[in-house]
Amino acid sequence: MYKRMKLGDTVRVAPNLLGEDVRVSVKNALKEKLEGRVDKKLGSIVAVTDIDEVGEGHILVGDGAVYYDVTFEAIVFTVQMQEVIEGEVVETVEFGAFVSIGATDGLLHVSQITDDFMSYDGKNGRLVSKTGGRSISEGDMVRVRIVAISINEREPRDSKIGLTMRQHTLGKLEWLEEDRKPKSDQAE
Repeated sequence: MYKRMKLGDTVRVAPNLLGEDVRVSVKNALKEKLEGRVDKKLGSIVAVTDIDEVGEGHILVGDGAVYYDVTFEAIVFTVQMQEVIEGEVVETVEFGAFVSIGATDGLLHVSQITDDFMSYDGKNGRLVSKTGGRSISEGDMVRVRIVAISINEREPRDSKIGLTMRQHTLGKLEWLEEDRKPKSDQAE
């Protein structure tokens, strides 16, 4: 879920940036420091959007930079347990599919796609159901529920988000549309 948040932090503005407008220098320093960072409590900081307040600067002995206490607004992507979210399949592998959900990817394990057994078709790069004739491949849009979260702040790429589609109203959007149509329309 994307959120607009008001946050506070201390930011270092290098000496070579001190000639510019302080608000511009502080915003650029905040963007460089925070955008793309993952925090277990906040989530992924997507963008610093506005500077609300810049405090008085402080200089530390031996460092020519100025440190400012800043209050600012940012767009943050937070993964929440049991959240239903739509995303795009970005990769299929033998054990499942990786789905892009906002600022991160989650794993949709083969056991969590359908009640039917799914097998990997490496030649075509897709997961195919044994009896239902359904498949998932790169580029497909899906609706999933987040069922497991393990965030790694130090190595965000090692964070793990588990997804499922085995519940009512979840699945590949194409399948959901087919299931919504009356049976007589499907026969035509």
